[in-house]
Order: sequence, then C-alpha cells, then structure tokens
Amino acid sequence: MAPPPVALITGANGEIGRSLLERLHADGRYRVVTLDLTPLPERFRPMCHETYAGNILDRYLLDQLAAHHEIEVVFHLAALLSTRGERDPDLAHQINVEGTLHLMRMAQQQSARLGRPVRFILPSSIAVYGLPSLDEKAAHPRVTEGQFLEPITMYGCNKLYCEHLGRYFMRHYRSVGPVAANARLDFRALRFPGLISADTVPSGGTSDYGPEMIHHAAQGKPYACFVGPEARLPFMAMPDAVRALLQLLDAPAEALTLPSYNVGAFSLSAQEFAERVKRAFPGADISFAPDAGRARIVDSWPGDVDDARARADWGWAPAYGLDRAFDEYLVPAVRTRYQG
Repeated sequence: MAPPPVALITGANGEIGRSLLERLHADGRYRVVTLDLTPLPERFRPMCHETYAGNILDRYLLDQLAAHHEIEVVFHLAALLSTRGERDPDLAHQINVEGTLHLMRMAQQQSARLGRPVRFILPSSIAVYGLPSLDEKAAHPRVTEGQFLEPITMYGCNKLYCEHLGRYFMRHYRSVGPVAANARLDFRALRFPGLISADTVPSGGTSDYGPEMIHHAAQGKPYACFVGPEARLPFMAMPDAVRALLQLLDAPAEALTLPSYNVGAFSLSAQEFAERVKRAFPGADISFAPDAGRARIVDSWPGDVDDARARADWGWAPAYGLDRAFDEYLVPAVRTRYQG
C-alpha cells in the first residue's frame, strides 16, 4: 500500500502551526514535513515524517525539500506579523513576499513534476483591509472580500500581494516550456480574523490584546490594553482556524469561486472582551492605555467579516461561537495552564 502523501508546514513552530501539526498527526492522512527558523520542540517531532530548521528565503533549502519529498500539500504559515512588520518593513517584505514567492515557485515546479496540482494553502488576514475612518467602519459592520482593500500596514500589503501571487500562479503562470493546465498550482487562501489559542502564549500580533487579557488575568497580572474600549474586531478560536484550513483544503476545486475567502466566528469590542474575561476571572485588573500606532491599525480593520461565500462554496460554519469559545475552550484551558 502506498504511503500517505506529504504535507509541508512552514512556520510550524507558530500558534497555528503546532495546532495544525497535532490535528494532521491525529488524522493520519499525511506524512508531515515541517520547516521553521527554530528547531521543532522534541514533543512534536514524533508527529513528523521529517523536520527542518531553516529560512524560507533559502531557495537551495526549498529545492532540497522538493527533491527529497513529493510534496502534495503546502500550508504556508511562516510570516512576520503586523506589529513587528511596522518596525522593520523591509524584513517583513522579504519574509512575507519573497519567501512566499520562493515557496510558490517550488510548489509550482513540484506540480509540474507530479503532473497534478499541489494544493497551496495560505492563511491571509483581515489586515488586507483598510477602512479609511471609524465612520466608515461603523457604516460597514461586515466587510466582504472585495471591499476596502487598501491596507495601511506592510503586513497587510504583503498578504494582499501574496493573494494576488497565488491567483497568478493558479490561473496565469507559464514556466519555461509548456505547463499543462492541470499541473498549475491549486492556490487557496483564508482571511483569518484575530485568532485566540488556549495552548500558546500570544506572540505580539496587533489583535493579540484579546488573548493577552485572558493570559494576564489567569496569572493574576494586571493588563493595560493597547487599544481603547470601543475598538472592535472579529475573533476566532484556534480549533476553528485549523478546521477552516482543512475544510478549505478538502473542498472540490470546482466549488471554489474565490481564491481568498473571509471566515468569521464572533465579533466583540475590547470592552466586551474585558467583561467576558472578568466574568471568568473576577479579580482581573484590566485597564485601557491605547497605543496610537497599534490602535490606528485596529481601527482600520473591519469590525466583522461577511463570510457568506465560504459558507455557500464549501460549507464553512464556526463550531465555536462567543459563549462556547470562552466557556468550553479558552477559560478552562488557560486556567489549567496557569493554576494547575
């Protein structure tokens, strides 16, 4: 019997990467190869067919991956996030755009070699949106995939461009010599809202004020929120994020009408988030000390997303609404993490 196909996860050490790795290992559908700048912790290595520590900017390394493994699925999670990207936009562009281009080229060459499309799954972001004012944000409570695509961060610009790169590789790319249409890259992207994980510590993303509230409260530490109480964003629990990636991966190509889809779960303001945290941790000390730069970024992102296309095309529906996300997933797990 043939062994399971190979799936490559870049950025496997990140919040999404570790959760996805655990899910793929449990399902047993793929032999997983991982790539990250830092070595994967020992406890995750038995879940992998092979692990690599290296840079997605290293084209030789990517060529070696393709030479040693018949990669049929790529989950490209490696990225420099929005807050750090604003501090070093040149580095953000190198990692988020040039690294993605190298990986798409490798996956396209693999598609031609296999004679069938490699599926390339890109987690994009609501950072691709750029609402020009709070009045516009209030007037458009749920934003569709085609609205307000004028991001104000390098990260958002990078993600939007990478979505276009994926569409180009999928529909228009021509390599040297003929490329059969059925050997082009099969590109699919999700525009995630703010993601909240009970298993990993927030890593400094612009939407991380929500999960930071929970983790500080569970440790009995005060937290000064870097946006104002009225700031509003959509959020999603990590299990739903992983399920969305796999659900989009499995969707029939003929059912997909967009290269990039919104996916949503629940939306709430920073004040409402703080109130939910205080219900679970009554002694939580949460204050608001907005940072002008980060608050401006959050204000430019939609308060919620319209994910009707994902629901219609491939049956998306979140399993974790607001109540279940807090009461069944976040609060019990974070409390156990810090209080035993």
